[in-house]
Amino acid sequence: MNAPVTTIPDLAPAREQLRAVFGFDDFRGRQPEVIERVLAGQSTLAVMPTGAGKSLTYQLPATMLPGTCIVISPLIALMHDQLRSAQANGIRAATLTSVDENRRETMDAFRNGELDLLYVAPERASQQSFCDLLSAAPLSLFAIDEAHCVSEWGHDFRPDYRQLRPLMDRFADVPRLALTATADSHTRADILDQLGIPAQGLVVAGFDRPNIRYAIRHRDNPVRQLKALMEDQPGPGIVYAPTRRKVEDIADKLAAATGRDVLPYHAGLEPQVRAEHQARFVASEDMVIVATIAFGMGIDKPDVRFVAHAGIPKSIEAYYQETGRAGRDGDPALALMLWGAEDFAKARMRLSEVPEDRRDGDRQRLDSLSNLVETAGCRRAILLRHFGEDPPRQCGNCDNCLVAPEVIDATELSRKILSAAYRTGQSFGFGHLQKVLTGADDERVRQRGHDRLSVFGIVEGEETAMLRPVARALQARGSLVATEHGGLMLGGDARAVLKGEEAVLMVKPPKTKRSSRGRGRGDGGVNPVGDPLFDALRELRRELAVEQQVPPYVIFHDATLREMAATRPDSLSALGQVGGVGAKKLDAYGERFLDCIRRH
Repeated sequence: MNAPVTTIPDLAPAREQLRAVFGFDDFRGRQPEVIERVLAGQSTLAVMPTGAGKSLTYQLPATMLPGTCIVISPLIALMHDQLRSAQANGIRAATLTSVDENRRETMDAFRNGELDLLYVAPERASQQSFCDLLSAAPLSLFAIDEAHCVSEWGHDFRPDYRQLRPLMDRFADVPRLALTATADSHTRADILDQLGIPAQGLVVAGFDRPNIRYAIRHRDNPVRQLKALMEDQPGPGIVYAPTRRKVEDIADKLAAATGRDVLPYHAGLEPQVRAEHQARFVASEDMVIVATIAFGMGIDKPDVRFVAHAGIPKSIEAYYQETGRAGRDGDPALALMLWGAEDFAKARMRLSEVPEDRRDGDRQRLDSLSNLVETAGCRRAILLRHFGEDPPRQCGNCDNCLVAPEVIDATELSRKILSAAYRTGQSFGFGHLQKVLTGADDERVRQRGHDRLSVFGIVEGEETAMLRPVARALQARGSLVATEHGGLMLGGDARAVLKGEEAVLMVKPPKTKRSSRGRGRGDGGVNPVGDPLFDALRELRRELAVEQQVPPYVIFHDATLREMAATRPDSLSALGQVGGVGAKKLDAYGERFLDCIRRH
């Protein structure tokens, strides 16, 4: 497909360009390997975690290679975020979308060879008119962002991505760079096949996001739990809720309880309202947005300090991608999941609605998610093993590693619960089973003759308080499955547990805490030493962001401001050595930041 490659490029010119355009002295992680392949004209699939600098692997070569790099991205908002950042670094970039009013000017600029980057959606890329446009000027690269969308095995399959291969085959000498943060081995193989990339073009940078602290807790009072989280994390945050109604309810209650700026986001809002809420969030330094999963893929905001789930995500892949929106700038961030047994019950009921050929895969994904929720071990290790890595047994930055939970053997109580569900006909909910097991004096129990069953009154004392947590654990692992009428029936390994062939080990439920205040505060990573100069630099950044009508992070990241405050450069040449200060930004903002430093 690609032109023969006989030499591997020297990366010294690429490093010089990296310093000049982006203000960084060297590449990170597997970036150099990917960029080396791109500059050599070799097609590549790069699997890199969110925050690892995927966009740089095509933006930098686009400034060095003749022709225009065509970037295919799934959401207009994401394109516009990336466009602002690229233009702020002096890259000649444009978008060609349905909401752009300058489409004719953009097409003329492309034809005249005046663009390094042209962002388009897959729907447009598959049109014949766009193919004809691409024939009018040289191309340097096809960059396919969120490439897992091309695979039916991926968690976010989009049919439009399947139309990209014919377009790229029309320009067979143009290399392809597919990028994703979320793809297991099966999905990776499918992406390579669907996009015509050779197997030797796979570069896997690893999935670990060491700056994210993972925590998973049972959901008892989500508003109180989220309020405590917001008190600990004063920076921007995303809360994912499962339904539009939940989004509105949680947003209203959090705004009232915290006094913070909290906005809802879901597909039921008017488009202009959604756009306004998203724009306000992107530009903010402390806003929290409560959203359905419709929100997030289109956000390139690096300073999100926490991502919380008010219910279980669809899969580990979805969880990894959604939590990956926290801490893209490399500063400390928190991922909190609040779960309930009803989440798993509903998810298992929905399996019956899935096409039969995908049902086993979805069931396996749900089982993997249950394992993540119920584990007493390292959360990060489970995540990384899911993606084929061999991590250490402990990461030191998840709730279970920071405070080791107590593991108890709940096999005997589990057998009692499962036996009660079976002997009552597998059609009653937990409340009824609890009454039977504890021997409650209840008319409904007597009417059905359940007071004469062998399981009546067999739970007493300390076991009584454990009934609900154990039943919750059994539902999470699929041993108890909810019926469409709200009853509980045996499922999964229930019969093996009843026969004594399977043990049920579970984390002992912790005592309820009112707040985790004081642990892992988000502002510790922003201004850890309380430097007033850093605060002044941040205030200047806000002023410039308002003037330029861009989010503050487009001006400079917090890490760049911290380095300025620490090194206190006294000249433009010294300021230009600070990480993240490229030539264009030095020219645009240098004197004002130097003046701020001199005044402090």
